[in-house]
Amino acid sequence: MRQYTIRRLISLAPVILGLSLITFGLMDMVPGDPAEVLASYGKDVDPTPEEIEKVRHELGLDRPLPSRYVLWLSRALRGDLGTSLRSGNPVWSDLVVRLPATMELAASGLLIGLCLALPVGILAAVKQGSLIDQISRALALGGASLPSFWVGAMLMWLFAVHLGWLPAMGRGDLDHIILPAVSLGLGASAVLMRLIRASLLEVLNQDYIRTARSKGLRERTVILLHAAKPAMLPVITVLGLQLGHLLGGTVIIETIFAWPGLGSLIIESILARDFPVIQGFALLMGLVFVGINFLVDMAYRLLDPRINYAARRQGAM
Repeated sequence: MRQYTIRRLISLAPVILGLSLITFGLMDMVPGDPAEVLASYGKDVDPTPEEIEKVRHELGLDRPLPSRYVLWLSRALRGDLGTSLRSGNPVWSDLVVRLPATMELAASGLLIGLCLALPVGILAAVKQGSLIDQISRALALGGASLPSFWVGAMLMWLFAVHLGWLPAMGRGDLDHIILPAVSLGLGASAVLMRLIRASLLEVLNQDYIRTARSKGLRERTVILLHAAKPAMLPVITVLGLQLGHLLGGTVIIETIFAWPGLGSLIIESILARDFPVIQGFALLMGLVFVGINFLVDMAYRLLDPRINYAARRQGAM
């Protein structure tokens, strides 16, 4: 397990390096002169050439591109992503303050999606072709077709405005997270539901499942102890992808429900052209995706130890 983990960590190094290159390139892709944009921020008059040149020198924009990248990377490794033009705070501190709210919302949405998809997907596979199976397929199709922002708006109108059961905006008690989490979780449940059904159906047709049934084991034992674990391998992969998708999807949901997370922060920064925050957000989200993929690999290893042995054999060749 230790060798497998070390090997996976080493393989992440070029991915993170490429991510840093892409993130650094965001500043050069800004239309116009980045120094002029930054120097004119918050001012009613155009900056003077001396002010633009001063900003260019402070940011290192007057240096060659490789030198600028090394300087930016060295600062990023120390946690220095620059200063927010709007708040005047270090970018990293603004991101860290908002990150827990976004992770809370994304994890809650994924948990709701999994709680909905797991029992329905298993029932649909066990009762293949039945009315339950047909209803689950219709629900999955509907959930995948409806955009999360429309679902969020409808849930807000029904439960917050019309019925008054739940708060419409903000972050506070448990009832504040219900509507935004359900808005995210319904779409995730549709994808997971179809995948669980298809994966479990494939496993139930394996020879060792028929052998377990021939031994007289109860159907519940066969499904939960023999079929569910191998059927979860592809589901784990999609769970990681769904978590990353939900982290990105919170941008719209956080705006609708005034949730104080990274999504609302990046929207505010884009509208204010706060490029240091945008650049820091892109780097942070990339690192989060890399971390999620690493955790998925570790979960694969726990569910199927043979993955570790295969990796060792490949490393020895």
